[in-house]
Amino acid sequence: MPKVLIVEDDPDISSVLDFNFQREGYSTQVAHTGASALRAMRDVPADLVVLDLMLPDIAGLDVCREVRNEPQTKDIPILMVTAKGQEADRLLGLETGADDYVTKPFNVRELILRASALLRRSSNSNNAAPRIESGTIVVDSGAHRVFVDGKETHLTNTEYRLLLIFLNRPGRVFSRRQLLNQVWNMRGQLVTRTVDTHVKRLREKLGPAGSSIETVRAVGYRYAEPGSLSV
Repeated sequence: MPKVLIVEDDPDISSVLDFNFQREGYSTQVAHTGASALRAMRDVPADLVVLDLMLPDIAGLDVCREVRNEPQTKDIPILMVTAKGQEADRLLGLETGADDYVTKPFNVRELILRASALLRRSSNSNNAAPRIESGTIVVDSGAHRVFVDGKETHLTNTEYRLLLIFLNRPGRVFSRRQLLNQVWNMRGQLVTRTVDTHVKRLREKLGPAGSSIETVRAVGYRYAEPGSLSV
């Protein structure tokens, strides 16, 4: 039974989420502050975190950073919940390491569906081919680890899924819409800059190997295997 950590300071909202997740068959734990959420994650990490951006003690963005910085929790999917609807705020949450977000007021059913999609994608990533090698990049899917030039690089769940899509289909051009669908399970509901932001971060983390992820002008991106000719 997957465990969901609900981090929300509003008791009415946390109660509604708690009830509905349990009704869908999930195990739940509720934290009303950022500090209690981090303690809970260190004690027994959840399978998914539903994280409010506005908390009374520690900002949700800082909680997200802490979760991503801890080796035992860095790969856990994070669904961010925020009352801030501006694009810059949403992008900042995704850049910090959130895998998806919903804005308040939200539809509870939609939130749970998005959470379920994140859990499925996380499970599928863990069940991928055990080892992928391309140039200096090595992916050990069994251990959910990525190495570049023999050194491990730490990716978020979203960056990891994005890399697998490129490595599994070298040379194929993916439009931003296709990537939104395959990585975020969204059909045009997220701004396309979200894709650009994550590709940029993935390239930076891959170092020189990141240049293999090419921008196809006015279309999207493709992965060119080292030694292949791009035209």
